[in-house]
Amino acid sequence: MNRIELPTAPAGERPGQGIDYELFLDCVHCGLCTSACPTYVELGTEMDSPRGRIYLMRGVVDGRVPLDQDVRRHLDLCLDCRACESACPSGVKYGQLIEPFRADMQRLGRTTARAEPLPWWQRFIVFNVFPYAGRARLALLPARLMQAAGIDWALRKSGIMRLMPRRLRDMHALLPPIPLTRKRLPEVLPPIGPPRARVALFTGCVADAMFHDVNWMTARVLQLNGCEVWSPPRQVCCGALHFHSGHEAPALAFARQNLEVFLNAGKQLDAIVINVAGCGSMLKDYGHLLAGHDDAQKAKQFTSKVRDINEFLIELGPIRPSRPVKMRATYHDACHLCHAQQIRKQPRQLLEMIPGLELVPLNESEICCGAAGSYNLTQPEMAERLGERKSSNLLATGAEAVFTANAGCLLQIRKHLHRTHPHIWVAHPIEALWRSYEGT
Repeated sequence: MNRIELPTAPAGERPGQGIDYELFLDCVHCGLCTSACPTYVELGTEMDSPRGRIYLMRGVVDGRVPLDQDVRRHLDLCLDCRACESACPSGVKYGQLIEPFRADMQRLGRTTARAEPLPWWQRFIVFNVFPYAGRARLALLPARLMQAAGIDWALRKSGIMRLMPRRLRDMHALLPPIPLTRKRLPEVLPPIGPPRARVALFTGCVADAMFHDVNWMTARVLQLNGCEVWSPPRQVCCGALHFHSGHEAPALAFARQNLEVFLNAGKQLDAIVINVAGCGSMLKDYGHLLAGHDDAQKAKQFTSKVRDINEFLIELGPIRPSRPVKMRATYHDACHLCHAQQIRKQPRQLLEMIPGLELVPLNESEICCGAAGSYNLTQPEMAERLGERKSSNLLATGAEAVFTANAGCLLQIRKHLHRTHPHIWVAHPIEALWRSYEGT
């Protein structure tokens, strides 16, 4: 690839100028983050490690490093999985460096072409369809009809799929089984048994379109644990797809609407519950996203209520499930649950409560599977390498079921495992818990 250097911008126009410079200085370059970084583990190159990327960003801010194609490629390859934050003894807030830096590059137009740019139709889907639940459901209708009629199975078996463009094949390979019909989630579901809490359920956008049944199971599990469950109809995407890709303005608009919906409804909420790790991490970051804005205080009030479903149930004290789920299972730590939210024990505690379920450890459980929001679409080569690495580790456990608490991980892991082992159940921990509560 030919090196393309962009002229060094004047200091006032360089990306990253608005970042607190002390955040760069927190990194002491000890290198303890490198063994936790998926791209460094795979490539072994310094500039594809958190330490190297911090050096590059700081160099661009200082004017010492031109924002050329090579620099952009190293920054683009970051999954923003935040594993480096868990590993760092100095408490470097890497997410608060890479995310605003990418947003600045988009805003200032200081970008170079990717090695493999997304075609216009895929950009449209990622940023104009996926973040809108209604549009995502409509876009998935042909896939639902094809699955229901058996056409999808026939296309896979016949090999015709191999004639499709690679990017379309990649997107198709990620699709889970989607029921033809869907039962709408009521706005309010009453508690079952003695009332213990009133919660709002954040249902998400593309996750709700693909995993609507998981939202239903989450609501039912909350009901069985004595919660009144409110699902606001005007809630919108958390903003993660845009924000992690450097598109800050749409992310801010989504965040403000969610603040309006959840805080101004006159409901006294004990928690805002979310079952998708990536969305939960973004919702908990609203305080950082809106810092310095007029609604910063409202954002702090909102984030103080946000709880991952696993986290909330353990805090509440879950009613013990009684029906056995007899299988050998393992658990994959979704990056934005274990690294961004530091939630590791709670999903395992819930799974270990299920009678008959044998939970076995997973090697490299906290290494990213390669999903990372839209990463498996924008960086398919690295996503494929990480997906295969994760699949090998999962198969080595001999598990009949794999649980993970994030929609993107479910899609990525199912894609790689089901190539050779379609019998393995890939599911959210709440699905196992629901099965043990209801015996279905």
